[in-house]
Amino acid sequence: MTDNPFAVLTAVVAPAILTNASSVLCLGTSNRIARVVDRTRVVAAEIVSFEAGSMEYMLRVNQLERLQARAQLLFRALRITYASLGAFAAAALISVIGSAIAFYDLKFVFQAAAVAGLAIGAFGVTGLVSGCVLMVRETRLALQNISEEAEFARISIKRLAETPSSPGSSAEGQVPLQKP
Repeated sequence: MTDNPFAVLTAVVAPAILTNASSVLCLGTSNRIARVVDRTRVVAAEIVSFEAGSMEYMLRVNQLERLQARAQLLFRALRITYASLGAFAAAALISVIGSAIAFYDLKFVFQAAAVAGLAIGAFGVTGLVSGCVLMVRETRLALQNISEEAEFARISIKRLAETPSSPGSSAEGQVPLQKP
């Protein structure tokens, strides 16, 4: 290897930083899974209150289908990100071992460790990118649900605004609320 101490430091620190990034991504993915589970429970509870075939019912059915797809994407992303986390930890360990081997001037073993560390690190980066791609796909499904709910709310508000008031429902003749 080289006499430059920063070369060894760089070989060890890079996988360590990627390990940290993977850990943060795993935490965020786990939180998103929890949110999907919570939302699935709410939608499943709401769906029984609507008449089968109604617009509200179909909205909730579509949401449940997307929530299921989101959960599957998130679990796949989490598995891949955990594998990346392990790969980066292994690459960091191999880098430390390779640095120690370089000290004893065992060139063949050092080269084997360098190749193994690079291959495992590349696997980790590939997994990290794949996990992020899955997270983007999941986010798109979440946005579809949000857009659908917003459109439904706009339609509902428009219907309420167009519905004529029934006699006796106006504010005439009602006693105004008084402040306590």
